[in-house]
Amino acid sequence: MSKLPQWARSLDAAFGPPKPGHYRVQPEDFLVDEQLDFTPESHGEHLWLRIEKRNQTTLDVVKSVSRLCGVTPRDIGYSGMKDRIAVTRQWLSIHLPGRDAPADLISALGGLGITVLESVRHPRKLKRGVHRTNAFTLRLSGDAITADDFVHRWQALCQFGAPNYFGPQRFGPEARNLQRAEALLARGWRKRDDRQGMLLSTARSFLFNELLSARLADGNWHQPIPGDTVMLDGTQSVFGVDAVDESLITRAAELDVHPTAALWGIGENAVDDAGRYEAQLARQHPELCKGLEASGVKRSHRALRMRLTAPQLTWESDAVLLSFALPRGSFATAVIGELIYHPDMA
Repeated sequence: MSKLPQWARSLDAAFGPPKPGHYRVQPEDFLVDEQLDFTPESHGEHLWLRIEKRNQTTLDVVKSVSRLCGVTPRDIGYSGMKDRIAVTRQWLSIHLPGRDAPADLISALGGLGITVLESVRHPRKLKRGVHRTNAFTLRLSGDAITADDFVHRWQALCQFGAPNYFGPQRFGPEARNLQRAEALLARGWRKRDDRQGMLLSTARSFLFNELLSARLADGNWHQPIPGDTVMLDGTQSVFGVDAVDESLITRAAELDVHPTAALWGIGENAVDDAGRYEAQLARQHPELCKGLEASGVKRSHRALRMRLTAPQLTWESDAVLLSFALPRGSFATAVIGELIYHPDMA
């Protein structure tokens, strides 16, 4: 697949397609601050650094830190992968048992455009996916922000939530990561060809987006249907739905629970109405579905909707600043795509 499909948006039925706009014109227009829900303990074998980076990927920083500290990249932990064209803050851990970091580490990192904001010891390595949320401050500009419906679109997202799409960055420029995933799964996935599991994740993300788009098109992406698995807001706790009652409808309307869709793999298929969406997906993309099952990856679930926490809008002379937090693994570009049209998201 050389180009991603145009997935459905949640606000088009009410407002029509968004007008053209700009985002991330410069890195400072896209600020990300990773939020942990615990505090390092100030002792232990691992040095934790809270860093701010600009125009670098997380893996770029890992390589620089490993070289400066004389450790392997495997000795360095991080919770989330952060965008390159952005100013982002996140934690890293470095395994330094019985020794201090090089005396010039902070200044050396500063020379590479990486600012150390905090430095503290902790007994354990920082694991993937342990942060709770990411806080975003985004600057948007262009025709979209002067359109009559812009504020109404923003208010709708704040009130009803946004589709929890995987962002276009997951699939690579011109969907090249997805193309690689398709080729790998067609010949049989092997760990040596995908050591970090990135291509498995890419394929699962694509299939999830397809399921979400189908639910959006049918207008039931934000409410449970028979056979759904629903997720409690702010957690990864899920439970199955046999029948949809008034209590569950109310909880979904209040953003207390969210319908989910499968991250494809080995596991029990959905039944009833939710199962029909999965069966349709398996017919549309049999090679990806079968390839993921053959890889041995286990099925899991992801919420179809994400809540914007503490949303704020601030006007500038020729731009607008949007601030909000999202659960880990959710993409701010999915929010932006509901507010502006940009070729990166087409």
